[in-house]
Amino acid sequence: MARTLETPIQKRFSDIDPFQHVNNVSQQMYFDVGKMTYYDQVLGAEVLLGDLRIVTVSTSTSYMGQVRMHDPVRITTTCERVGNKSLTLFQQLLVGDEVRSESRSVMVVLDFPRQVSAPVPDEWRARLLAD
Repeated sequence: MARTLETPIQKRFSDIDPFQHVNNVSQQMYFDVGKMTYYDQVLGAEVLLGDLRIVTVSTSTSYMGQVRMHDPVRITTTCERVGNKSLTLFQQLLVGDEVRSESRSVMVVLDFPRQVSAPVPDEWRARLLAD
């Protein structure tokens, strides 16, 4: 499997509900922070700003346990699959060694100037699948 990157998460006061839980919307934003770290370290910032970009077309998240105000949170991100025009990222939100939620996101390569999907470039594929 491709390399897994870990991103520590700093919680904000607004992430916490009256029951001192991190709400699900905030957890999804934590997954987005993990994606940004992954893009930056694996593919480079150009995947968000260049002519070829990555866009999210589908996300599925499962919540397995509570995340509380004082829990130290980290996100792991790995590329689970690379297809012709898409890739799937698998992420987990961890407190200690316990998975509290996980998410799969299907990402499509977009030729931004033309606004059409495009094949995953070979150099991206190599970086995504490297250990």
